[in-house]
Order: sequence, then C-alpha cells, then structure tokens
Amino acid sequence: MTTTTTAQACPECEEPVQISESVRLNEILECVGCRSELEIVALSPTVLAHAPEVEEDWGE
Repeated sequence: MTTTTTAQACPECEEPVQISESVRLNEILECVGCRSELEIVALSPTVLAHAPEVEEDWGE
C-alpha cells in the first residue's frame, strides 16, 4: 500500500513540510527545518498555521 504525500511550505521558515493524504483537520505536525509545531487548519486545499501554545487553565 502506497501513501501519497504532498509538501506545503512552513509558515515560519519556508521549509517543505510533508503532509500525508490521511491528515486530519487540527492535526499537529512538526517542521523538520525549524522544529515549529504546525496545525492543519483547513483541508482541500491543505493549509498550515502555527499551532496554538498549550496553556494551563488552572481549573477555570
């Protein structure tokens, strides 16, 4: 079985990020060039954006 991948430019460093055809909305990927965490924010066409920082809610 062959998995098809496409490349999308990292919004931080422009390094190509490999994206498989089985990617899901809101999935987090890591850029191999700058190590930024990227989120899939749209499908068809696939759009990458910086992933939001994880914050503690302190029970609020």
